[in-house]
Amino acid sequence: MVKIGFNSPAAPKDGKGALLVAEPDPETAVVDGRENSTGRCLFTLLGLAFILSGLIIGGACLYRFIVPKNKVFHGRMQYSDSNVLPDALETEAPYFLASEDVQFLGNDGNVALIDVPVPEFDDADPAVIIHDFELILTAYLDLKLDNCYVIALNTSVVLPPRNLLELFMRLATGDYLPQTYLVHEDLMVTERIDNVDQLGYFIYRLCSGKKTYRLQHRNTLKGIQKRSTENCHRIKHFANKFVLDTLICEPYGI
Repeated sequence: MVKIGFNSPAAPKDGKGALLVAEPDPETAVVDGRENSTGRCLFTLLGLAFILSGLIIGGACLYRFIVPKNKVFHGRMQYSDSNVLPDALETEAPYFLASEDVQFLGNDGNVALIDVPVPEFDDADPAVIIHDFELILTAYLDLKLDNCYVIALNTSVVLPPRNLLELFMRLATGDYLPQTYLVHEDLMVTERIDNVDQLGYFIYRLCSGKKTYRLQHRNTLKGIQKRSTENCHRIKHFANKFVLDTLICEPYGI
């Protein structure tokens, strides 16, 4: 019997007949690598953007629902005023007590209603103050005179709603009674406001049926104003980590 053998087609003989495999082009490999790397970076950035937007939206929603609607926070601060030192040789100013209540209103808690009670040892007037962060307006209702005063909200003095809420939540515990200082601001009545309908819902509720005046900072007015021809009164309150002494002056005969 004769055995006949066949060479396997996959087995090359002397290196001949071997399958040829194309070697990768180095330039193409570099381009593909860069594209893959760029794609991964884009997907990573897109994922981070989604996560960041989710955190922002979630934080806004959480703040909206966490703000205790219609809850009144009571806060007190001790402040010193170097202008009323009893003795020029005093090295430490005496401290006075400021007390007030705040309530956050509106759908997003963007309106702060501050109730300033009758001060015990001061010449300031009791008042109700509204800081409307949506309309960027502040309104003072002087309870002694029963007059309303409106001015643009001073965002460099009044804390934004979230920070103001955090401050009063800390003050409301009773364990935090800061010793702070007094800041003075000088405001002038410039004109009578006959229609309060366009001042927003909350200021309208506060000032409707009352004499309402527009205010302006004295240092922004032209000309010289004589204090002897003015009727002045003050309101001491705080919407920051210091107490604000607001002097409101009204020219006689306005």
